[in-house]
Amino acid sequence: MYRKIMLFLKEWKESEHRKPLILQGARQVGKTYSLLEFGRTNYENVAYFNFETNPKLSETFAENVSPDYLIPILSHIAGQTIVREKTLIVFDEVQLCERALTSLKYFCEDAPDYHIIAAGSLLGVAVNRTRFSFPVGKVDMKTLYPMDMEEFLLALGENALAEQIKSCFQTDTPMPSALHDAAMQLYRQYLVVGGMPECVLQFAQTKDYILVRHTQDTILAGYLNDMSKYNNGNEIKKTRLAYDNITVQLSKKNTRFQYKLIKKGGRASEFENAIEWLCLSGIVSQVFKVEQVKKPLENYRDIDAFKIYVSDLGLLAAKKNLDANDIFYMVEEMNDFKGGLAENYVNVQLSINGYQTYYWESERGAEIDFIIQREGRLIPIEVKSADNTKAKSLKVYMDAYKPAYAIKLSARNFGFDDGKKTVPLYAAFCI
Repeated sequence: MYRKIMLFLKEWKESEHRKPLILQGARQVGKTYSLLEFGRTNYENVAYFNFETNPKLSETFAENVSPDYLIPILSHIAGQTIVREKTLIVFDEVQLCERALTSLKYFCEDAPDYHIIAAGSLLGVAVNRTRFSFPVGKVDMKTLYPMDMEEFLLALGENALAEQIKSCFQTDTPMPSALHDAAMQLYRQYLVVGGMPECVLQFAQTKDYILVRHTQDTILAGYLNDMSKYNNGNEIKKTRLAYDNITVQLSKKNTRFQYKLIKKGGRASEFENAIEWLCLSGIVSQVFKVEQVKKPLENYRDIDAFKIYVSDLGLLAAKKNLDANDIFYMVEEMNDFKGGLAENYVNVQLSINGYQTYYWESERGAEIDFIIQREGRLIPIEVKSADNTKAKSLKVYMDAYKPAYAIKLSARNFGFDDGKKTVPLYAAFCI
């Protein structure tokens, strides 16, 4: 399956300023597969080392972390000669070996001709929670997310449809109605399947939602296991409580996160470490409210007002035990959840595209779902789960801030009218 990360990795390989690369991301998003596939197609050989499946590897790094010392030993362990510029060295689950992370600094300084990528599922957690000697300034960093809507379309063989969507987005030209309807159906399939590569591959091969759901449940169980394995003993229960509650809060009309909904009398001081763990692990992301819409947005965020979205739509559907047909037909019983589901989907697509997302509220309660900086401009984004696109809040915002234009995401076809760019939900990946 095609992953956009391949373009980045090729640019990294060719860069004259290349440093050792750290690829981070939540479990099961495809880090190992992507790196091995990249190595197979772009190098003569790949030397792969996994610190989780081979714990004794760490002993090698405990003795000495200089490249001159490590390379002959690693060549012996891999059973092949590691050659400068021709071998891709992969350190997997590198968060389990502090000294392996430290060694990247010396590869950067003393042996820059070796092409080395370190991958880790819980790197954010590890670096923040222990005294890791992180090689600041000596590594390149990249985050891999689940597959976006475009990668999902390509995995299903819908290459021509993906190109048509991108063309209509650029020109604000409506899609032919039959193609629009087909793309909306694929969008709903994506809500059920999500972007975890194993789930997408299973769906592409079998179209079996029960098989996909079983895989999603296995991934969720793995996440819960990580919460126990890589977390402070006092925090395990709180982390699980917070994670379970995130999906509940998406069903509220006001999706702003409230600690008191985790448990009666819940406070920030009790749960903020748990939420930090979930964010650092890549399982969820926080979207903060901005008090003023000015550059840089980061300076105006309200640290006490935020929403939390999960990183994968399929896992969200599995966690809520939503039936595939309920999502396809957007049944009435889901009315309270539709808005939060669509918002979560849009946040996933924007995050994959590298945007830092925020939201905005007026004093009288008008709310804009997302504000992003796009092509140097601050752009408001309104999300509707259906084709009812009356957006009073958007009018309030536009009157107050006079943005270059606004984006309205809904079930409606492409268009541009009165300063508002109408974009169907399936095309959020184009933004």
